[in-house]
Amino acid sequence: MPYRLLVHPLARAASRATGRLGYLRGALGGALGIALALLAARLLPPGWQGALLVAPVGASAVLVLALPASPLAQPWPVLGGSLLAMLVGLLVHGLVPAPALAAPLALGLALVAMSLARCLHPPGGACALIGALGHPAMLPLLAVNLAGLLVAGWLWNNATGHRYPHRAAPAPVGPARYSPADLDAVLEEWDEVLDVSREDLDALFRAVEARVLGRG
Repeated sequence: MPYRLLVHPLARAASRATGRLGYLRGALGGALGIALALLAARLLPPGWQGALLVAPVGASAVLVLALPASPLAQPWPVLGGSLLAMLVGLLVHGLVPAPALAAPLALGLALVAMSLARCLHPPGGACALIGALGHPAMLPLLAVNLAGLLVAGWLWNNATGHRYPHRAAPAPVGPARYSPADLDAVLEEWDEVLDVSREDLDALFRAVEARVLGRG
């Protein structure tokens, strides 16, 4: 299938899913997320003289507050993926002091670690680079920033009608014209990492199928 034929329908679907009010909801939520991340930094010891915000938290806020159903935006990937990636970066920095070697090595190893721990989170790549460049003081700051962000995500998303942490909607009751094994087989054939859970795909396909059959 040509790339444009796949991307164009997905882009239109994303536009319908968010809409103008959806963009506003995400924007306000993102602002709240960063505000609580900054507020959480006040939990650091009184003598803390460093920064109050780690930059990758901004990218995490986009996922948590604008795309709360994404598997990449769930609490374990956000917290576990980011902290694990920075720890990997710090470890690499201790073993490989040359930044030109440490940075790519840290990113590659962080991707492996996040994948094995089932906590893949794109901003974790930036966290790994921060660690690889030798900034150990950023680790506790990252932890409290993310804690504040996740509290904001839980409060804002649930208050605006988006369950967070996300759970797939129940599939329509009734027989489907495909089996779970069929879905698993197709996903296996695609061999791609999709930014949607298998359960959400199943619920979506069954809802579409029920709608089509209902017209008959």
